[in-house]
Amino acid sequence: MSACGSSVLRKRISFAATWLCLAQITATNCGAYDLGYVVADMRASAAQSGGTSCPQLTRFDVSTPGTINRQWSTALGASPVTILTASQTAAGRLNEIESVIQTSLAVWTGVSGTLLTPSTLGVLQRTPTEAACPGFTLGVLAFTRVVSADAIGETLPGRRATFVGEILDADILVLPGTASVTFATPAALPSNPNAYDLESILTHELGHSLGFNHSAVWSAIMFPYAPPQGQFTAPRPTSQNPDAPLSDDDRTGLRVLYPDPSDAVHIGAIGGHVLPANPLALPLSPYGVTGIFPAQVVALDGATGAVAAAVLAGWSCADPGPAQFDGTYSLQHLRVGASQSYEVYAEPLDGPVDLGNVIYSLTSICRNAATDIGWPSQYACVVPPSAAPFSARIRPGP
Repeated sequence: MSACGSSVLRKRISFAATWLCLAQITATNCGAYDLGYVVADMRASAAQSGGTSCPQLTRFDVSTPGTINRQWSTALGASPVTILTASQTAAGRLNEIESVIQTSLAVWTGVSGTLLTPSTLGVLQRTPTEAACPGFTLGVLAFTRVVSADAIGETLPGRRATFVGEILDADILVLPGTASVTFATPAALPSNPNAYDLESILTHELGHSLGFNHSAVWSAIMFPYAPPQGQFTAPRPTSQNPDAPLSDDDRTGLRVLYPDPSDAVHIGAIGGHVLPANPLALPLSPYGVTGIFPAQVVALDGATGAVAAAVLAGWSCADPGPAQFDGTYSLQHLRVGASQSYEVYAEPLDGPVDLGNVIYSLTSICRNAATDIGWPSQYACVVPPSAAPFSARIRPGP
């Protein structure tokens, strides 16, 4: 079953309040490791758009400690019960659920080489507010709504964007309890094997709230499908390994979103192009395609064979844009060392993960007059059809 869907919403979109177990994240001041992007509103002034239509990463401003506020709703579903806990007292249930939220947050703030640290987060608060439940698509267990700025100076109440792509608000919503779907805390899961593990669901959804789309790497916490009922498919976090549920693909993506300038270990990069053997097979105008889009390019650790990182390939952009679909890929923030080596290969997104699983809105890469009335033609582009399926072979470069 799908664990979630995430979307980047622009300034004219309104959003509802939260439902059930919510870890709501807001900022007080305002690609595999597939990351969220937003294209600036090029109809605005250069001071607002930044002067470029190149897609910008969506992420929080973590320059000031404690600026990511968090709260969760204590209005839990009771008929039927949505979240099963080991404790049966009212206070005990809330404390047990809050502990799971804190643990899931600590997973993402425990990754070395990033500026997303525990000090980035404000105090986790509770709210009794309950909102009308939105419609859930069949098979969806939870989803995350992300509001990010497509212009500098965009505001939500009490928040103002200082850069294009800044996340101003994110809401995680969990499916209300039904006859067939419930969630359980780690303490309650052994005695409730038909429930979904709340900790793994929240850890995944928090990745979306921080700027991730889905990953096509099976071991990644951002893989789009939830573990089976009664299971947590990765090691649970510990004080010694707080980021234990994450794969290296997840960690690499977080380092791209929130890089630590003092990190001298994860500074490697591998780049290139995924090109067609027969250029005539590419889509014709108006797409302007010269390379394969999309492809997943995977870097394997040369010593262990494990996936170190995987990225969505197929496009590049140079200011002032727009994006060019030339088959470019760039794997960044890789571990370096005297004995470190990588093997790289490309593969199509042709199942079980496809393009629609990792890019929720094509306007996050390209905007044009059809998507936005009055869009300047010099900054317009159109996302081409998916090239999947295809067969790949490696050709050494110069």
